[in-house]
Amino acid sequence: MAPSSIVERARAEGRTILTEIEAKQLLEQAGVPVSPARLATTKDAAIAAASELGFPIVLKIVSPQITHKTDVGGVALGLASAGDVGAAFDRIIASAKEHAPAATIEGVAVQRMEKAGTEVIIGMTKDAQFGPVLMFGLGGVLVEVLKDVAFRVVPINERDARQMVEEIKGYPILQGYRGQAPADLGKLHDLLLRVSSFVEEHPEIAELDLNPVFAYSDGAIAVDARVVIEGKA
Repeated sequence: MAPSSIVERARAEGRTILTEIEAKQLLEQAGVPVSPARLATTKDAAIAAASELGFPIVLKIVSPQITHKTDVGGVALGLASAGDVGAAFDRIIASAKEHAPAATIEGVAVQRMEKAGTEVIIGMTKDAQFGPVLMFGLGGVLVEVLKDVAFRVVPINERDARQMVEEIKGYPILQGYRGQAPADLGKLHDLLLRVSSFVEEHPEIAELDLNPVFAYSDGAIAVDARVVIEGKA
């Protein structure tokens, strides 16, 4: 689906928050590496998608009204077989309906469970004075606890991307702290540049969060994606 179609569909449905699948489609088309997600509306479709992507698998509830999926029992991790996926599909759908009876359930997102890496976050918010501002820091719970982040106004250049990575206090972790494999810093710089270009080319994007991004010694991949669009002008 074309980026404009994804945004138009969301607006037509009165939504400003894209589903994770929609967000990842937009980012994939912009060359941002994301863990692919497939929408499954039935148990059989979930099993088929899991077999295509490869085990282990993660399932997440897909609903425009449910943003905190774990709060409604809407996430299942480390599913190692077709049987596990089928059982988890039924469990997630039932739990979401129980905890959010008014929500529209579109199905579940099926995605590969990526190998663990150093968690970083890349985000964007719009400042009233400066416009889109890009953010980088250590991801997961660390960003909430340590507030160790760097900011730059969009668009950024290669020097900006390098400085954003190097100026956080957690930079030694990315360099390879106490025997831990170093992250591929070049790929992180490239990822920041791609997100900056994506934001610049899509002024309708109001907020963006890639958290976590797993940084590896040979690349990086966004495991979760959240995109908020502006309402109709």
